[in-house]
Amino acid sequence: MKAPTAPRSGGLVAGLLALGIAARLVPHPWNATPVMAIALFAGAYLPRRWAIVLPWLVVAATDLVLGWHRTIPFTWGAFMLTGMLGWWVRQRPGIARIAAGTGGGSLLFFVVTNFGVWLAGDHLYPLTAEGLRQCYVAAIPFFRTALLGDAVYAAALFGGYALAGGLRPVPQTVRTD
Repeated sequence: MKAPTAPRSGGLVAGLLALGIAARLVPHPWNATPVMAIALFAGAYLPRRWAIVLPWLVVAATDLVLGWHRTIPFTWGAFMLTGMLGWWVRQRPGIARIAAGTGGGSLLFFVVTNFGVWLAGDHLYPLTAEGLRQCYVAAIPFFRTALLGDAVYAAALFGGYALAGGLRPVPQTVRTD
């Protein structure tokens, strides 16, 4: 018997990739891009590998244009963790889990990337507890913008997908060997 395969998701992946790249390259408020929402959405509705690969493709392609920086491991790591948070949303996708995942992804990005700025950010802050506190306090305005952008993009992605009839995650390919 032939193993069932997941429905084709190539068009959706390509569309999300194009959206992520375009949104990072056009002028936008700081941290208000769809990358976090794409990671969460991919974790919830696409085959699991896309939760990690898709946001990494977006940031890798755009970081080539925008420039490499010392905090890449932290930004890329935060998107990976958000994609994995999408695996939790996948279990019972609904408004409450999507909202919690969106807020959690925004918070993860804030905590992880600002820790990276403090640790590897060209000595912007002293490597002390007070320096770390200063870093997080200085980043609060960026967090507000990111949270708002993440909420808008997550609502658009998840809401649009639900309206299009995609209410269930794409099943994983079942192996029978």
